[in-house]
Amino acid sequence: MSLRHALLGLLTAGPASGYDLLKLFEISLANVWPATQSQVYAELNRLADAGLVKVAAEGPRGRKEYVLDERGLAELRHWLTDVPPAGNPRNEMLLRVFFLGQVEPDRARAFLRAQGERAAAQHERLNAIREVAAGDDDLAVYGRLALEWGLRASAMQRDWAEWAEEQLAEAAAARARPA
Repeated sequence: MSLRHALLGLLTAGPASGYDLLKLFEISLANVWPATQSQVYAELNRLADAGLVKVAAEGPRGRKEYVLDERGLAELRHWLTDVPPAGNPRNEMLLRVFFLGQVEPDRARAFLRAQGERAAAQHERLNAIREVAAGDDDLAVYGRLALEWGLRASAMQRDWAEWAEEQLAEAAAARARPA
């Protein structure tokens, strides 16, 4: 996913300023694609330069309200269905797990425990969002689908970390038994 397509998608709900988009981003997409204020504003300028969005209104202090242009909607639709997702195979946490044998077993188990705690905390944050994610507009309906993926993924990561920690404990116990 790109920030470009995330902003185009958010603009399908209607005109919005950079500030409005940033706030909407924070309560909806930040769990899957974080972005900073400077990134959002810079990308809006690029989208306008490319003719994918238009400035519909300008207000005080340079506030601009953007609307999705037909070219922008066409680009979003093309990206949604015609461009396969990249599916990034890199996972820094799993790379570290692969080499955990290089640290003391207690530190390796502590690392896994911390991963489980992070996943559990993420699961709680997403559950809190679920409770307020109401509505029947497209962004709410499809947002709940993405939210459910996050809930299931965080639950799986938590469960996996607990299992992995148990595996290390069992391996340590087996090594400690007399032959």
